[in-house]
Amino acid sequence: MSKPVKEVKVRGVIPADSSCAVFLGNEEKTFVIYVDIGVGSAISMFLSRIQKDRPHTHDLVGLMLTAFSARVDRVIINQLKGTTYYGRLIIAAENELLQQKIIELDARPSDCIAMAAQQCAPIYVSQEVWDEVEDMSDVLRGIEEERRREGDQG
Repeated sequence: MSKPVKEVKVRGVIPADSSCAVFLGNEEKTFVIYVDIGVGSAISMFLSRIQKDRPHTHDLVGLMLTAFSARVDRVIINQLKGTTYYGRLIIAAENELLQQKIIELDARPSDCIAMAAQQCAPIYVSQEVWDEVEDMSDVLRGIEEERRREGDQG
């Protein structure tokens, strides 16, 4: 039996000291996951569809999936223990006989989000995690307003 989930989207990626704050949410709520700067940069590049001269790590994983006729079907942020989030990467693969196989892997939510952004796959959060996280919608709105003001002055 599967647990209930909420679909979310990346609403913002904001550099923060030696990490990045990835804001995930929907119309109801937005929460933040802090990721290392490299993965935060990858997520931003995928969302902006920036072409790179050479493949980075997540690009390589995506190329490998394609080579095996597989793709990221969806990702789920399924657990929160203290301040540590846990995720599942759901991969759909098809063999030469067109038989489909679903593979579920334990993965860091940051990598899950990057792979979902790369392959335009949906991101879900378990209801359990959703109920536990603090709504950061106002914080993100404030950051976006501040950036707009700075852009208007510059």
